[in-house]
Amino acid sequence: MVNLLSSIFANEYIYIVLLMVLTAIPVGFVAGLFGIGGGLITVPFLYYIFGKLEIDQAYIMHLAVGTSFAIIIPTSIVSVLTHHKFNSVDFNVVKSYGIFVVAGVVLGTIFAATFKTKSLVLFFAIVIFLLGIYLLTIKEKEQSIISEMKLYLKIILGAIVGFISAITGIGGAVMNVPILKFFGYSINKAIGSAAAIGFLIALFGATGFFISGSYLKTNLPFSIGFLNVPAFLIFIPITTFMARIGARTAHRIDKNKISKLLAIFLLFVAVKFFYEYIKL
Repeated sequence: MVNLLSSIFANEYIYIVLLMVLTAIPVGFVAGLFGIGGGLITVPFLYYIFGKLEIDQAYIMHLAVGTSFAIIIPTSIVSVLTHHKFNSVDFNVVKSYGIFVVAGVVLGTIFAATFKTKSLVLFFAIVIFLLGIYLLTIKEKEQSIISEMKLYLKIILGAIVGFISAITGIGGAVMNVPILKFFGYSINKAIGSAAAIGFLIALFGATGFFISGSYLKTNLPFSIGFLNVPAFLIFIPITTFMARIGARTAHRIDKNKISKLLAIFLLFVAVKFFYEYIKL
């Protein structure tokens, strides 16, 4: 048994495939549970994996972000369909707010190829930290009274969420869930609706990175544009399966517990981003 494990880890490609499989399990579950795309987990692991494959250093992060978006598309579809069964997706807010998120994504993908990320990483860490504190302290209302989000807030918040999501390769729910909760949505409704918006972010984000990678003629191994095909094929069956389990789990847990779990998760992510900022 020891010899078998040694031979597996000695083969770099087998090791990388196993690492992708093991990463895909929590990515899918967390995506369904919290309504996020899983990019916060996927991007760092893909960055590490692509680095091991000696891919052009200038494009490793672009490839990790673009591939993350591609993985989020089917994962978010499964998550949304499962949440929809529990009547936890408000398609009105998805349409009226999501269009401005998409505009931010388009802008973000245009800047992604040349954008200096150090200041953005610090800003993102601060925002995520504040959102985590907010979710940790707020109490779930017995009756959620949804207040209308004004047009100017939809434009500003949507553009910011979309832009940051495009640069970092995430589905945006780490920001959209607290935003929707602020406007009176229950945690389950916020998670389900954020997952639907995450699908739009991923769709336009993946398209943008495919186009930019193709335009730059990067010719990265086993990739089209900035989308890595083997990673996509390995992640998808696992993340879609686990997303369904995560989404169902979200409706069996007490609402306050989900808020606190998401808050702890956001604080962990904030610490990780602060650490990445120091390293840059």
